[in-house]
Amino acid sequence: MALAAVTTEEVAGDTARVLSDAEVARVLTREVKKRREAAEAFADAGRVESAQAERDESAVLSEYLPKQLGDDELATLVAEAVAEVTEQLGAPPAQRQMGQVMKAANAKVAGRAEGGRVAAAVKSLLQS
Repeated sequence: MALAAVTTEEVAGDTARVLSDAEVARVLTREVKKRREAAEAFADAGRVESAQAERDESAVLSEYLPKQLGDDELATLVAEAVAEVTEQLGAPPAQRQMGQVMKAANAKVAGRAEGGRVAAAVKSLLQS
């Protein structure tokens, strides 16, 4: 199914193209997330075998992705992003500048952490 997702992404749009490694990693990350969500849905519905099958597929796909950042590493990168935005703005960013901080943080994280984790780290740092 992951191969089908990559192929679908290659032919999406006006012209067919070859995906870069980063784009393939993004597709695989999306597929891992789908498997994780499906496993939760199956588990909630009492379909233990289907849930386990989805978890197994997710684990196999995760092997092809870069190692995920730990909480400390993520916090360090988010702090660097906040410092960059502070330098650009001339003042510490507030909640309104979360988009700017997220853009800088996502560039540093480069797919090594889920967007929700990055957003939570940015939000907690901006609120403190």
